[in-house]
Amino acid sequence: MKLDYQTAALEAILFAAGEPLDAARLAEALGTDAADISARADVLAAHYDEAGSAMQLLRLGDSWQLTTRAEYAEPVRSALEVKRNTPLSNAAMETLTIIAYNQPVTKGFVERVRGVDSSSVVNTLVDRGLLEEAGRIEVPGRPVTYRTTAQFLRSFGLTSLADLPPLPTSSEPDLFDVAPDEAEDAAAETDFEEEAIGEDNLETVEDELPEDL
Repeated sequence: MKLDYQTAALEAILFAAGEPLDAARLAEALGTDAADISARADVLAAHYDEAGSAMQLLRLGDSWQLTTRAEYAEPVRSALEVKRNTPLSNAAMETLTIIAYNQPVTKGFVERVRGVDSSSVVNTLVDRGLLEEAGRIEVPGRPVTYRTTAQFLRSFGLTSLADLPPLPTSSEPDLFDVAPDEAEDAAAETDFEEEAIGEDNLETVEDELPEDL
């Protein structure tokens, strides 16, 4: 299937960018609208699938990124001599899960849930591009809040946070039922155990983590 000029131009832009680009930016570059970009992205994705291409088009919320398929990761690493990253630790997985389901939240929020200092773990996740700062809460000290990134979605094969597996239900309200900006006060009155996160859910998310993360 031959691509028309606009769709091929979309492909060229995404290839050159090497990172997710949102619909508004792509629409401006191609002189069209977001709906047209979405339609052309679908055509491009189908084009790669039908051709059995090593390339694929990932949709991340309202953004798109052109990437290679996972099955070609090893030869790509070998050719580019990319050093394989170590897997995430259990502490990092637990911290990432807490933030993913409650974002944006502060380090203090995470530490109250886990019961241990989590500064080093959060900083590591930021360094690896899985978390980013999401502003500050207007309370004394103005603590920084954190949220997951587009890299987090790509790494776990998610299109949006709505694709996260559901947390185990509980008849008793806990910190996960409180909005992030209210959680700071609620946490001080509530005792938490690591089981509140749900061991089964942690394993579900960890199983989806690519080996090269």
